Amino acid sequence: MTPRRFGPTLIRWIAGGTAALLLVAGRPAKAAEASPIAQTSAGRIRGYVDNGINVFKGVPYGDDTAKHRFQPPVPPVPWEGVRDTVAFGPMAPQPGGRGGTDFFPTPPADTKISEDCLTLNVWTPALRDHGKRPVLVYFHGGGFNGWSVNVDAYDGVRLCRRGDVVVVTVNHRLNGFGYLYLAELGGPEFASSGNAGMLDLVLSLQWVRDNIAEFGGDPGCVTIFGQSGGGAKCATLMAMPAAHGLFHRVLTMSGQQLVGRTREHATETARGVLKALNLTPETIDRIKTVPMEKLMAAMRGGEWTPVVDGTVLPRDPFSPDAPPQSADVPMILGNTHDETAYFYGRSQPSPFDITWEQLPGRIKQAVSQYIADIPPEEIVAEYRRLYPADTASDVFFAATTAARSWRGMVIECERRAAQGGPTYAYNLTWNTPVDGGKWKAPHTLDIPLFFDNTAYTPGMTGDGDEARKVAALMSDSLIAFARTGNPKTPALPAWPRFDREKRATMLFDATPRVEDDPRGAERKFFAPVTYNQPGR
Repeated sequence: MTPRRFGPTLIRWIAGGTAALLLVAGRPAKAAEASPIAQTSAGRIRGYVDNGINVFKGVPYGDDTAKHRFQPPVPPVPWEGVRDTVAFGPMAPQPGGRGGTDFFPTPPADTKISEDCLTLNVWTPALRDHGKRPVLVYFHGGGFNGWSVNVDAYDGVRLCRRGDVVVVTVNHRLNGFGYLYLAELGGPEFASSGNAGMLDLVLSLQWVRDNIAEFGGDPGCVTIFGQSGGGAKCATLMAMPAAHGLFHRVLTMSGQQLVGRTREHATETARGVLKALNLTPETIDRIKTVPMEKLMAAMRGGEWTPVVDGTVLPRDPFSPDAPPQSADVPMILGNTHDETAYFYGRSQPSPFDITWEQLPGRIKQAVSQYIADIPPEEIVAEYRRLYPADTASDVFFAATTAARSWRGMVIECERRAAQGGPTYAYNLTWNTPVDGGKWKAPHTLDIPLFFDNTAYTPGMTGDGDEARKVAALMSDSLIAFARTGNPKTPALPAWPRFDREKRATMLFDATPRVEDDPRGAERKFFAPVTYNQPGR
């Protein structure tokens, strides 16, 4: 496949943050040969055609949030005439500006940063044809703090052509703009402020419900999916009454959200923000008009996750059990085999050169909050017993992945199985050939594979025959799942549902296979430790 390029595209891979992707996307120009027009609930929009797929970018699904700061979003103001939607919309304000933190690549140079960020992008094979196509709605990672869908790795053309589906990707409020909980300090007016970003996602799904038939999609067959923070957003939506009935399948990739933030801790953070702005509960109303940059600076470094506020989010998403309101929604949960190679692989001194003597200290430094009082020397001894051929570097990434990045997914699978909900588990075991294969299967690797976009990520996946083969396997399973609620395809072995006895898991590799309870010894070793999700 030759990448579609409408401008310069820079590809980079920066490790060390939650779900930062590797691309800087080029800007598509409106195709000269075709300018499809669609009718939305707010007005008509004009897109372009890319390899036979109708594309609409930067479509408003909500009004400028600066006018409704810390409030629930509202639909966009209707417009007259036809609005051009041929380029990505603004990205939400976030630490580090356009580049986010050091963990995030830089989006296109012409991407604006604005509170007017409630836009989405649509790819579809046809308009107004009553096609009743499955709809795949993607929420980006970056935790709840940063990032954007304004990169080519999320391009929907390949999925549309491959499976006759409609693809939607969504930008929304982040960090304190979306999750600053002011209800205890500011009263009823700010009752929803701790979950404004999640309510943006609800509004985007309402837009899909009300408009997607125009784009040949089926509003009764909507799959939400996301990676890292995007997966956590999906898990949270599963417990939100306002989202009930707006989606019908869920796929989470290396992302889980067992608990939300407590009101007490969220209020403590809010007090710190007010103090930084020289505001008090009596003058809190002024926060609505603080300049965006000044407010961003005051919120820098805060913990930002959804808040269990008793109304918008009435309970923890997956604690003490899976959310009953979504019990009948088919769900796939998965992760990559070597998640933490992404997070720690470029730290210094390099974990790839670690010695056995250094290993216990490095494990403790990396994942102390996840291993409780287990001595790191005991962890090293257990892994050397389980995997005697592994190097110290192998053990570092295996142990930190099992303790930090894998357990939440396993717990969610267990709780779904206890509930009886249709649940499937996967683990990406295919190793990227980049840099001689040293990264193995790191966090974010499954994104371009599920999107079938390896041509856009040669610095991450390579774009050889094997990468394309794995991408075909994974994207076809996503399409099958979106269409039927079951990820089986002719190219995959039988994929049983996950249950607590066998724990069947699809291992995505050049030759895929199903294994019962993969890494079971590691799971049992860490099971006595209470999973400690950050941001609580």
